[in-house]
Amino acid sequence: MGYNQKMFALGNKRSIIREIFEYSKQRAAEIGADKVFDFSLGNPSVPAPTEVNDAIRHLLDTQNSVLLHGYTSAQGDANVRRAIAERITRDFGVEMSPDLLYMTCGAAASLSISLKAVIEEGQGDECVVFAPFFTEYRVFIENAGGKIVISQPTEKTFQVDIADFESKINEHTKAVIVNSPNNPSGVVYSEETIRALCAVLERKSKEYGKVIYLIADEPYRELVYADVSVPYLMNYYPNTLVCYSYSKSLSLPGERIGYIAVCPQMEDAKSIYLAVCGAGRSLGYVCAPSLFQQVIANCLEAKVNVEAYKKNRDLLYNSLTAYGYECVKPDGAFYLFVRALEKDAYRFYEAAKKHELLVVPCDDFGVSGYVRIAYCTDYARVKNALPAFAALAEEYQQK
Repeated sequence: MGYNQKMFALGNKRSIIREIFEYSKQRAAEIGADKVFDFSLGNPSVPAPTEVNDAIRHLLDTQNSVLLHGYTSAQGDANVRRAIAERITRDFGVEMSPDLLYMTCGAAASLSISLKAVIEEGQGDECVVFAPFFTEYRVFIENAGGKIVISQPTEKTFQVDIADFESKINEHTKAVIVNSPNNPSGVVYSEETIRALCAVLERKSKEYGKVIYLIADEPYRELVYADVSVPYLMNYYPNTLVCYSYSKSLSLPGERIGYIAVCPQMEDAKSIYLAVCGAGRSLGYVCAPSLFQQVIANCLEAKVNVEAYKKNRDLLYNSLTAYGYECVKPDGAFYLFVRALEKDAYRFYEAAKKHELLVVPCDDFGVSGYVRIAYCTDYARVKNALPAFAALAEEYQQK
């Protein structure tokens, strides 16, 4: 066979999230979308802020069309990078340079490029991730030539288990990915957790005489509830790359726009940035979408309506816990992490499917016995799904 078997396997079997999403479309065509309660895909239901459409119209009406739709520099438009760098400096107190920012096609590209920049293929490099973790981390790490190593969380809180994390670091560890607010749990890692995690990295870097890179995956940074704050990792560990996306913060998932920021205090920061540029080149990322680079530069102060997600969270969490489900209360993102009502999360998913409830079994996220509910949907769907969740719980109680 004259094709790449590894790539065939990835194309032949979609992620469990995408499989369920495709099934939901098929089922909706059969019985009607209003009868299918699809909680599979993290696709924002809150509209983009009005500033986004206003910026698009303004740019189309006032800018030279050839320039607006043409190539930018490979690392992104200089003025856009300058605006983002100034925002990072103002918001987080890090003296960010635009020359350490690289514009990307969303967080997936940011992660893929960052991993490719730091992992050396054929050297046995490992990357530690914290369960539960976004399923595609495995794909990104292995595609960069690394090996995924999974650190299990503390029970109940799903914060990092520091002792377990430290036990997973060895002379082959090249990078660690931190995703907070977390997909799929919605947990925000506390400052105490972050300080302890970074202390381990400092200690282990000295022990092995090498840099261990911290990769912060931050597409949900702005999606937090009440007075919860998300520590900015550059302020706690200098050898940090921040992978950011506007997919959730501006409800622009399909526009694929984000960036990589290399910490100015990183050891040999400029060389790492050039490795990022080289990795982007090797993966075929000539430049991020030029129109949407300009759009976000005009919308850096805009925000989505997080209260709509909070309203969904409160209704779903309060209702499900009342029905007898055990849930991790999310402080951010738009996912509810629910313990399945039997040990086998896949069997529970199949039982839920009979009630037209589409939830994601989380074995592929590194934690067995749980399902993820993406509540980034309209309030009516959440409300209308509650009788099905109640019936499913009653079905298990009768067993």
